[in-house]
Amino acid sequence: MQVQAPTADKSSSSPPASSLSVLMTRDRWFEVGRIVLTGLIALLYWREMVPLEVLWFAVAVGLYPLVKTGVTALIHERKVGTEIFVTIATLVAVLGGETVAGAVLMVIILIAEFIADLNTDRARASIKSLIGSVPQVALVRANGSERSVAIAEVNIGDMVLVRAGEKIPVDGHVRGGNASVNQAPITGESVPQDKTAGDLVFAGTIVESGALDIQTDKIGVDTTFSRIIALVENAESQQAPVQKLADKVASWLIPVVFVFLIVVYLVTRDVRTIVTLMIFMSPAELGLATPLVMIAAIARAARNGILIKGGLYLESLAKVDTVVFDKTGTLTANKPEVVRIQSHNAAFSEAQLLRLAAAADRRSAHPLAKAVVAHAERTQIVVPEPEKYEQLQGRGVIATIESQVVLVGNSALLRESGVALTIAAESGGQTPVHVAVDGQFVGVIFIADTLRPGAREALASLKQSGIKRIVMLTGDNAATAKAVSDELGIDDVRADLMPEDKVTAIAELQKQGHHVAMVGDGINDAPALARADVGIAMGGGGTQAALEAADIVLMTDDLSKIAGARAIARRAYRTVQENLFVGVGVVHVLGITAALMGWIGPIEAAVIHLGPDVLVFVNSVKLLRVRIPGV
Repeated sequence: MQVQAPTADKSSSSPPASSLSVLMTRDRWFEVGRIVLTGLIALLYWREMVPLEVLWFAVAVGLYPLVKTGVTALIHERKVGTEIFVTIATLVAVLGGETVAGAVLMVIILIAEFIADLNTDRARASIKSLIGSVPQVALVRANGSERSVAIAEVNIGDMVLVRAGEKIPVDGHVRGGNASVNQAPITGESVPQDKTAGDLVFAGTIVESGALDIQTDKIGVDTTFSRIIALVENAESQQAPVQKLADKVASWLIPVVFVFLIVVYLVTRDVRTIVTLMIFMSPAELGLATPLVMIAAIARAARNGILIKGGLYLESLAKVDTVVFDKTGTLTANKPEVVRIQSHNAAFSEAQLLRLAAAADRRSAHPLAKAVVAHAERTQIVVPEPEKYEQLQGRGVIATIESQVVLVGNSALLRESGVALTIAAESGGQTPVHVAVDGQFVGVIFIADTLRPGAREALASLKQSGIKRIVMLTGDNAATAKAVSDELGIDDVRADLMPEDKVTAIAELQKQGHHVAMVGDGINDAPALARADVGIAMGGGGTQAALEAADIVLMTDDLSKIAGARAIARRAYRTVQENLFVGVGVVHVLGITAALMGWIGPIEAAVIHLGPDVLVFVNSVKLLRVRIPGV
C-alpha cells in the first residue's frame, strides 16, 4: 500500500523564531528608516548643509514615537518612563542651544531603545524555541488507510501513527506498538521512557525508536505542551514582589530626580550638565532588571519538567525556609498493598472481612481503598456492589452491603460512629484500616506503602539548600507517620489530620514567621496548597487539575526536582539583585558622578547609557544556559 509521508515540520524548514529575518518586521524597518533619516539630517546640519528648520523637522520625526509611547504610559499607567525622559532631555538640549548634541543624543537613545527591544523579543523567541515545538502535520489512520493531515484537522479520538525520529503531535494513549520516547520537553527526564499499549504520551515528545499508534485525547492549545508554553509566555503577568518594588521606586524617584535637576541648574546654569544627568537618571533599567530574568528562569525550569506559574512564585520559593510534605503519594510511592488481615470477631473470617471491606471501598479513589480492592481481586474474592455509599473525607467510607452497614476507615471514623474498639490497632510503618459491621468492630486490614525512590536524598538536598525545617502532615495514624519520618529524617510530623487541619498547621507555621512551601498531589491537598506561600503539586504530567491547583507543578514524581526548582529560584533572585546593583546602581552612580564633575557630556552619556541595557540583558538570559547545581 502506498502511504503518503508526512511533510516536513514547518519549524524545520522556516527560519527560527529568534532569527533576525523574522524579528525584523515592517514596523521595525520603518523605525530603522526613521533613525537613519534623523541621524543623516543631524549630520548635514552639523556640516552646515541644511537649515535649522530642517533639523527641527528631523527632531520632531524622531521624537514622535517616543512622545506617543511616553504619553500613553503616562495616561494609562501613570508611569513616567524613559521615553518622557529622552523627550525632555532632547528638548532641553535643543532649546538650551545644544542643538546638535540634542539631535545626536536622541538618535543614540533611539538606537539603544531599538536594540534593547529587539534583543528582548529575541530572548523571548529563543526561550520558546528552547522548550521545543510540535509538528504541524500528523499521519492519521482511518478506514484501513493512512493520510497526512494538518494538525488543526486532527480530531479527538483519531488514531495517529508516529514513527522513529518523529515528534508526537498530540496528547493521547498508546493503542498499539512499542517505542522509546524522549519526554524531556515535558517532564525533563533525561532517560527515554518505554511506551506500550495503555501508556500516556504527550505532544512535543520524540519517538527515538519503534513506532506507536496513538489515540488522540487532546490537540492544539489543550495539550500539556501548549499549556506549558502558555505558562512560560504569560510569566510576566504574575509580578514578583521585587518587580513591584522596582516599579514603586521608579514612581517616587521621578519627582525626586526633577527636583534634583532644578537645584543643579540653579547652581550651575549649565544646560549641558542637566541633559547629561537626565540620561543617567532615567528609571528605564529598573523596569528591565526583573521581567527578563523571570522569563528566562521559568523557561529553564519548564525545560527541566518544572512548571512555575509566574515570577511571584519564583521569588516566594527562593525565600522559603520551611517545606511541608503530604505523606501518601508524595513521600511514599503511593502503591500501598495489604500485608495482613486480623479478624477480631469469630463470626467473620479474614476472607469475609476482606470481601465486605472491598465492597465498601470499590467506589473510592483513595489509595488505601484501591489497595483493599486490588487485594480482594488477587485472592479471587467476588466483591458485591454496595447498596448505599458515602465517603467521609479524612475518615473513610460508610456503605450498605447486603443490608449490613459497613464502616471502613481509620479509628476516628469508628469512634465518631459510636463503635467501641476492643484493641488499639497500631503497627509501625503499616496503616491499619478498621472495619465495623452493624456497629460492631470486626477487624483490621494492615496496609504498607514504600518510600518514594530518592526521597531521603531529596530531603537532604533541601536541607543543604538552606531549608531550616521539614514537616510532614498526614491523615494517617501516628505510628505509621513516625516510622516514615524517622526513616527520612523529618523534623516535625503531625498525624491523624483532616484536610482543614493541614491548613491550620500551615497557618501556624506562617504565624511563627516561616515562609512555607506545601508539597502535595495537587488535588486532594488543594486547600493546603492554596494556604501555603508556595503550593507544589507532584506528578502533574497530563493532569489539568494538577496544573491548575498549584503554583508550581513537577511533571514527574521526582522529589529531587523540588531542590532543582529552589536552586533556579535562588539563582534568579540573585540575578535580579545583580541587575539592580551592578547594571543599574553602579553604572548610573558613576555616570551621575562623571556628569557632575564635568568629565562627560550628553553624547558620551548617551553612548554609555547603552551599557546597563546590555548588562541587564546578558546577565538575565544567561539563566537559560548557566550551570545550576541540582538542575
